[in-house]
Amino acid sequence: MAFIHDDFLLTSRPARRLYHEFAEHEPIYDYHTHLPVDEIARDQQFESIAHLWLGGDHYKWRAMRANGVPESHVTGSAPWKEKFLAWANTVPKTLRNPLYHWTALELKRFFGIEELLGPDTAESIWSRCNEQLATPELSCRSLLARSNVRVVCSTDDPTDSLENHQAVAKLSGFPVKVYPTFRPDAGMRLEDSMAWNKWIDKLAGVSGIACDTLESFLGALRKRHDFFHSLGGRLSDHGLTALDTETASDHEARAIYDKARSGKPVGASEITRFRSYLMLYFGQLDSEKGWTKQLHLGALRNTNARLFASLGRDIGCDSIDDPQQAPGLRFYLDTLEQRGHLPKTVLYNNHPKDNYVFATIIGNYQGNENGIAGRLQFGSGWWFLDTIEGMELQLNALSATGLLAPFVGMLTDSRSFLSPPRHEYFRRVLCNLVGRDMQNGLVPDDYELVGSMIKRICYANAHEFFGMDVYGMA
Repeated sequence: MAFIHDDFLLTSRPARRLYHEFAEHEPIYDYHTHLPVDEIARDQQFESIAHLWLGGDHYKWRAMRANGVPESHVTGSAPWKEKFLAWANTVPKTLRNPLYHWTALELKRFFGIEELLGPDTAESIWSRCNEQLATPELSCRSLLARSNVRVVCSTDDPTDSLENHQAVAKLSGFPVKVYPTFRPDAGMRLEDSMAWNKWIDKLAGVSGIACDTLESFLGALRKRHDFFHSLGGRLSDHGLTALDTETASDHEARAIYDKARSGKPVGASEITRFRSYLMLYFGQLDSEKGWTKQLHLGALRNTNARLFASLGRDIGCDSIDDPQQAPGLRFYLDTLEQRGHLPKTVLYNNHPKDNYVFATIIGNYQGNENGIAGRLQFGSGWWFLDTIEGMELQLNALSATGLLAPFVGMLTDSRSFLSPPRHEYFRRVLCNLVGRDMQNGLVPDDYELVGSMIKRICYANAHEFFGMDVYGMA
């Protein structure tokens, strides 16, 4: 039997039935990705499987470094085939890492290849993949369409022109809707005065608002938020270590902004209070427009100073941080709630110790006059928790302390056009977990009841919760 077979990860009869009857054929709603929209706009053809697999995948880069691969063959200038061969030599060492499963899934789903990648199969797989990549059937748009992807959300800075989103929106016959996500974190990084002021200048240029005062800065952010909305965007996102427990007054925020804008050094407490002030403003913007806010919390980023200096961000040198999350979450969510500005929100943790913190705190703010089920969501296992164990831990914490039924399901958080099978991976894990409960008598042996919940988690919940695919360009 092939390693990836019809019942892969499905260890019971109920699990198999749940997956094949209710989950397998549902469309994909990928509401958080880092896919490059310019490649979708031009329907990028990929020169080789190495370009597609290794061009920006820091998960693979970490594994290759752990296997002793020199940086020249990870992110450096080595020929692409040599990088691929280095990855092929690494794959057999990734047993019990999801990379092993993802690699096998992607080879089978997109290339029809059932052999396991390793040094002995590398040359053959290299040739067969590249031969298929040269055809229109494996352009980046085709990869999304053939995966039954309906919606993709990218991650975008407020200063981005979004011209590629506009181009994709005008495509005829492309069945995938691609929407921007508003990620304004650069506006809160006052610790790097030069970079921050340069970003403010860029914001002023793209918005047409001078940004010489706090009020004009906030107005420029609102204008860009409006622009994202006009292109169908209904999501914001923030990547923070933790939320803060205090905020600046209007007067104090104005003084901090003026100080930073003039290039004077800003103190740590001022940075904290200004960041919190902006986060509350972003919550207000999202709430006013019915958007959903995503909060990715708990990553310790750019820990290798040497590689950061030479390669920059997002190179696979991040890890799990260990801050206290509950106080900041309580302060942020409750302040927004008191102000009437709490939007729909998805929380993602990077440390498994915070599963029950996140799962329980969302339950404190679920009531709403609009009848939205699961107004606050505990998001699927993120980053280092995007594993079988991590997904099961998240599902267990959510269902044990709240409601699993309204859960909006999986996202890829990926830069790769080969990542849609991660939705299949999640669906198999979900069905196996719930199927085991059915087999053990912990949930009823009622496929209409249980299967309908599974089916909705795969697609319909996200479709109804986010609502982006019901909007076109304004």
